[in-house]
Amino acid sequence: MDKKLLDYEVGEGLDLFLLIKSSTRGIASNGKPFLSLVLQDKSGELEAKLWDISDSDEESYASQNIVNIVGEVQNYRGRKQLKIRQIRQSTGIDGVSIGQFMETAPIDKNEMSEEITQYIFEMQNANLQRITRSLLKKYQDAFFDYPAAVRHHHEFVSGLSFHVVSMLRLAKAIADLYPTVNRDLLYAGVILHDLGKVIELSGPISTTYTLEGNLIGHISIVVEEVSKMADELGIDGEEVVILKHVLLSHHGKGEWGSPKPPLVREAEILHQIDLMDATMNMMDKALRHTKPGEFTERVFGLDNRAFYNPKF
Repeated sequence: MDKKLLDYEVGEGLDLFLLIKSSTRGIASNGKPFLSLVLQDKSGELEAKLWDISDSDEESYASQNIVNIVGEVQNYRGRKQLKIRQIRQSTGIDGVSIGQFMETAPIDKNEMSEEITQYIFEMQNANLQRITRSLLKKYQDAFFDYPAAVRHHHEFVSGLSFHVVSMLRLAKAIADLYPTVNRDLLYAGVILHDLGKVIELSGPISTTYTLEGNLIGHISIVVEEVSKMADELGIDGEEVVILKHVLLSHHGKGEWGSPKPPLVREAEILHQIDLMDATMNMMDKALRHTKPGEFTERVFGLDNRAFYNPKF
């Protein structure tokens, strides 16, 4: 099996085609420009620096370009980094395409669509069901292609829908354990909580924040979408207000970007399972490339902790 980027250990040399996920110009202490690159394949991503660049290099090595890298993996301040020895832009004769370098969800898009549709079908509250179904239909293509974030968790093709499917399974298990939970409200909240990311983010390739993402954010975006869809469908009343509260509060705390703290039971559950699924995804990603008996690199999104991978 061909080795992928994150399969290489510190000190190992490599010769790989990689996708440039992001490319940022900087100025070194000697006044010369350089590029900070994030390079990726299906296994994940590593940072690299390209020194002493020319103006043409900025175009050749911009995001979404595929490059051939000869270099080695090194340790920089406790994290793996790629040291570039040689770099060239790929050409048509190399026979590579962007899709070969994109990490994707472990479940097929059609399977995820069928599973989410089944949860919507099981809803008893007609108003919540209609709003959820209509918004999912409106943004269906992007919903099943987009990542759930730019970095940290579920930042891969179809990551948004995979995050939702995982949370729906958690929501069902919790509702089975606590029969007083309003399943319809919880399921609607899970399916819609990150729907605003199809507007907040640029897409599945070299994902960045859009103008709306930078200035408004996915929480406010989805609440506005719910309001517009409810008006379009002629739905008003408490369901709409409570659903909007559940969405507004799903980050839990003001310092985490939540306009309101959870003030209904289903809002608190949504916040907890969102946090759990994001946390497990980040931990799994870090531990996947960590040998038993060793610690992961520090995970910025988890309080900069390094996690131990037990030997048993």
